[in-house]
Amino acid sequence: MKANPISPTIPLDQDGVHHGFLRLPYSRDDSAWGNLMIPLTVIKNGEGKTALLTGANHGDEYEGPIALQELAVTTKAEDVTGRLIIVPAFNYPAYRAGTRTSPIDKGNMNRSFPGRPDGTVTEKIADYFQRTLLPMADVAVDFHSGGRTLDFVPFAAAHILDDKDTEEACFSAMKAFNAPYSVQLLEIDSAGLYDSAVEDMGKVLVTTELGGGGSSSARSNAIAKKGLRNVLIHFGILQGQKQIDPTVSLSMPDDDCFIFSQGDGLFEIMKDLGDPVAKGDLVARVWPVDRTGQPPVDYRARRGGLLISRHFPGLIQAGDCAAVIGVTKD
Repeated sequence: MKANPISPTIPLDQDGVHHGFLRLPYSRDDSAWGNLMIPLTVIKNGEGKTALLTGANHGDEYEGPIALQELAVTTKAEDVTGRLIIVPAFNYPAYRAGTRTSPIDKGNMNRSFPGRPDGTVTEKIADYFQRTLLPMADVAVDFHSGGRTLDFVPFAAAHILDDKDTEEACFSAMKAFNAPYSVQLLEIDSAGLYDSAVEDMGKVLVTTELGGGGSSSARSNAIAKKGLRNVLIHFGILQGQKQIDPTVSLSMPDDDCFIFSQGDGLFEIMKDLGDPVAKGDLVARVWPVDRTGQPPVDYRARRGGLLISRHFPGLIQAGDCAAVIGVTKD
């Protein structure tokens, strides 16, 4: 296996607070011997667990970068037992462009694992995480929201796994995050996921969907910051008491939770996020955009639960996710 070209500009295993970069050589038209400089902070103090903390896996999702920038600038070495590896902008080119995927190679970081050391820019970053950073970690927190095309009720999630010991550890960490909603998720398309890379190593993963629309809110940022601190306290990396508030427990057990548009049109949502939905309820309509006098196409729930996600832009295309139903757990 070839060596990965990425190198950190700071030590990954020395005590103290270190701010620097993951440097990825990237020759291009405007910089022949150029580099991508991916911001990185490592905070280490003695022995303990390591948390690998990432935001902007998709570049148009912002709660993670905000919470992680604040953590990096406010945390002292003496606050930590163990190590924090903080990468606020996982897919840095996408983050700088404000796009879901990288403008360099159109790489979706969350579909690029295990990556390749001699592949595209996105694949090289994935490979560095797969072979260098993830083996160091005990727990990974990867922040997501809906980006420009989806909106979510704010939830933390952990996956339903074949390995029940890892599953239970992930569920416990998700509960510690303590978002307003907590979702046990059966992934319908796990190929290439960063999540799967973490879980396949037997590591604990907590992920989120904290809002959407290509921005963040005071509420969603506060949820990210509180949840992050709670998880780090849960693993003994930070000291203090977890802040625990009521949470709604949900699951997404199968494909019936998802509603996809079968045509292009003007999108009309018929329920608000968090609303209860019964099987057969009208959830969304798609109106024609090129004529009047024709009825919309109706999309109905295939199971009961709560509306936890919706398409965000006013227009929708065939194949787009229109809505997602979460099933309430007793």
